[in-house]
Amino acid sequence: MRAANANERRDDQPAFVLHTYPYRETSLIVEALTAGYGRVGLIARGAKRPRSELRGLLLAFQPLTLSWTGTSELKLLAKAEWRGGLPLLAGAGLLCGFYLNELLLKLVPREDPHLQLFTQYETTLSALATRTSAGARAELLRSFELTLLAELGYALPLTHDADTGAPIDPEERYHYAFDRGPRRVAEPHARWPVVHGTTLLALARGQFPDASSAAEAKRLMRDVLDHYLEHRRIFSRRIVQDLAALDDEPTEAR
Repeated sequence: MRAANANERRDDQPAFVLHTYPYRETSLIVEALTAGYGRVGLIARGAKRPRSELRGLLLAFQPLTLSWTGTSELKLLAKAEWRGGLPLLAGAGLLCGFYLNELLLKLVPREDPHLQLFTQYETTLSALATRTSAGARAELLRSFELTLLAELGYALPLTHDADTGAPIDPEERYHYAFDRGPRRVAEPHARWPVVHGTTLLALARGQFPDASSAAEAKRLMRDVLDHYLEHRRIFSRRIVQDLAALDDEPTEAR
């Protein structure tokens, strides 16, 4: 694994840690999402030492400013400071946060800046800390998924038929053809998911009028994301799905 050199320095960049893992005896590799430089890989030297200034700072979901040096794939972390301003995630919101981080790690290439995605991520974390109902969390996750795909160049057409250009009919059923959009169902097609027009329009609005449209939107987004992930597994997804199933159960059945 090639370390960074000191030919270039970036100072005080707004960032969030997405993931850390051990590197050598006392250091960490930090995957971070930054406002100006996208996802960056950083070597945090000595971060595991008990007296390190970085110990306790490099945590997920905490607003930070990071400074680093280097031009290679892995930069050298020079400084980290806490920005503050976000409530802490807990419970279901925390699990949803891990899901967002895993999506970013597996879909966003390094050093591909997306300021709107960074802003949406920060906004979503803040909302997950305060909007505690299952329906609110579903709307937040779907909105983030749509923004992520759009920023990567895979924006989902949701309001018009891909073949005719006609507005989506809420009463009709559509195949969602990956890389093209919704096409009115004429015959079975195993490759593409089927979705009701009312769900497509609800997804476009970011608001789901009932549980069935919310569930169908979740299935559609899962299929679309799997297509672009090339079926690499999202491990945190199962936890979020199990949590949603518990939210849907009557109280007496828990």
